[in-house]
Amino acid sequence: MRPRPTTLSSPWPPCSTWLVSGRDRLGFSVYRCPRAGSFEQGQAMDRRRGGEIVVDQDQLNEITVALDTLTAALDDDGALDAALQLVCQQVVRVVPEADMASVTLVRDGVGETAACTDQVVFDIDADQYKAGAGPCLEAAATGEIVRVEVEAARVRWPEFTRGALAAGVASYMSAPLTVDDRHAGALNLYGLHEHGFKDVDSVLVKLYLAAVEAALRATSRYVAAREQAAHLSTALVSRAVIDQAKGIIMGARGVGADQAFQLLVEQSQRDNVKLHDIAERLVARVTQANT
Repeated sequence: MRPRPTTLSSPWPPCSTWLVSGRDRLGFSVYRCPRAGSFEQGQAMDRRRGGEIVVDQDQLNEITVALDTLTAALDDDGALDAALQLVCQQVVRVVPEADMASVTLVRDGVGETAACTDQVVFDIDADQYKAGAGPCLEAAATGEIVRVEVEAARVRWPEFTRGALAAGVASYMSAPLTVDDRHAGALNLYGLHEHGFKDVDSVLVKLYLAAVEAALRATSRYVAAREQAAHLSTALVSRAVIDQAKGIIMGARGVGADQAFQLLVEQSQRDNVKLHDIAERLVARVTQANT
């Protein structure tokens, strides 16, 4: 039975507002809950006090629900493409200013959109891949969140800006995403309003992606182990058939195991047929003759 990936079920103690007060020695964000009455529930998400970023409890609860849903989907299927599609749908609910989302995966330096909420963002991503430059590719390459106002990016990323403005996108944020050694890229968020993404949105995305990456990695390891087991099972079956064929040749020709195997290899090369298939044909032919 597959182990269930780690989730964040009920990770947050009751508190109306959380503050990002700094980072620990490992670089993780440190949160604290102010005393009751210090802040009012429902205050502006981007409001700062004393240099601290205000994070609303409702948003943390939204992340928890999203992660539980994602984990359940991974338990049912485990397919990466379906999981990434769900991530796109969820992050639009988790981050208030996000109207659309996509996931870019980069392979051999070339980006491709693995999941998206709308065709329009698929096209905007494609403009970046074609140009070989853009905020999503920069986030994937640097491992840092890239947050831009589209109009201000006109000089730096003209192809991206042209397509984004034509689609009505005014704000953009891209966060690095790593699934495993073969799958890495970025989660891209699109906003239809100017000045849409704030520091608190970056914090929410980091929180969400930290748990998403852990869940996806656990699933990726499980899928890899399952595939390896299947390959091993196939190899064992193949080996058994080859051993049977060797035994038949040894008995029929009075040769040793090594010479019998060599005869099978030579037949495989002459016929340009896999060794397993040659052995299987021989075993089937002898079995049929003896029935």
